Amino acid sequence: MDPHSRPSAGPIGLVVGLWKYRSLISQMTKREVIGRYRGSVMGLTWSFFNPVLMLAVYTFVFSEIFKSRWAGVETGKGGFAILLFVGMIVHGLFAECANRAPTLVMANSNYVKKVVFPLEILPVITLGSALFHSCISLVVLLAAQFLIQGELYWTALLFPLILVPLILATLGVSWFLASLGVYLRDVGHVITVLTTVLLFLSPVLYPVAALPDVYKPWLKLNPLTYIIEESRSVLLFGHVPNWGNLAIAVVIGAVIACVGYWFFQKTRKGFADVI
Repeated sequence: MDPHSRPSAGPIGLVVGLWKYRSLISQMTKREVIGRYRGSVMGLTWSFFNPVLMLAVYTFVFSEIFKSRWAGVETGKGGFAILLFVGMIVHGLFAECANRAPTLVMANSNYVKKVVFPLEILPVITLGSALFHSCISLVVLLAAQFLIQGELYWTALLFPLILVPLILATLGVSWFLASLGVYLRDVGHVITVLTTVLLFLSPVLYPVAALPDVYKPWLKLNPLTYIIEESRSVLLFGHVPNWGNLAIAVVIGAVIACVGYWFFQKTRKGFADVI
């Protein structure tokens, strides 16, 4: 393959492109992670300290002040915060990528006119950075679960599989928004509002069981609902996922990824003219 050629806009081109630029993606993701804390005294330690602090705050506020209880689950002291934290990890992964996507191309405008630079990897790099921080949060979550509840489930090993459809869908949405953000500068402001609204329209702060029956079907139309509920199931309750439902979710995520990638590749020709 010609090193200066661009992968096609189809599914095969997507896979070939990610494999072709895997080394560049790895290097730039590492730089992205390290660059976020460059100049700070604690450096990468902040990536561990932040989720610890947030979990401590959640535990104190919801367990000591609000005395919150999770519907249908005996949480005990601190259990509510752990259930909440799972939802925050999932939503945070999607929200970080979606919020940054509309400005990715503009923020890297120096790469736009470089024919040899694959602009399509920019959302992948953002996702890699977000996944790094999600992994740190997951370690904090599992440590807190062990300290508070005294047990961990082997099904936690299946959590990466639950994230596969989310990762695919997030990439597709990011490619779409990254391209759209070049032509419509207001997209970034709209997405920030929508991801905040999505926090309250997803079972992050509450379980699906707590809603009146009339609202449950609507909540289940939200793709994050399945991911969050299944994440809690495998991480905190020791349940094996429904493989059929997971397979369907992966297929849907793959379709979203392919559509977003196709849209990005078809519209990138006009980036240089707009920027």
